[in-house]
Amino acid sequence: EKFKRLKNEGNDFVKMGEYEEAANKYSECMKLNTEECTVYTNRALCYLKLYKYEEAKRDCDHVLQIEDSNIKAFYRRALAYKGLQVRKKNMAGI
Repeated sequence: EKFKRLKNEGNDFVKMGEYEEAANKYSECMKLNTEECTVYTNRALCYLKLYKYEEAKRDCDHVLQIEDSNIKAFYRRALAYKGLQVRKKNMAGI
C-alpha cells in the first residue's frame, strides 16, 4: 500500500515536471521493493530529464538483469548512452 502511494506520488511529480522529487519518490519505492521494474524505468526517465545519464544507465541495466526484454529499459538506456556520448564530445571540444 505504501509502495503504491509513493509510486503514484512519483508519477504525479513527473506529470508536473518535478523530476528531482519524482526520482526521490521512486528511490523510496525501491527500499520497499527492489524487484519492481517500473520504478527503475520511471526513475531512469527522471535521470534522463535531469541529464544524469550514468544514473539512468545504471537503473536500466538493473531492470535488464531482471527482465531482459524490457523495451522501456532498452530505449532509456539508449538515450542515456546517447547523452553520455554527447557529453564526451562536448568535453573534448573544451
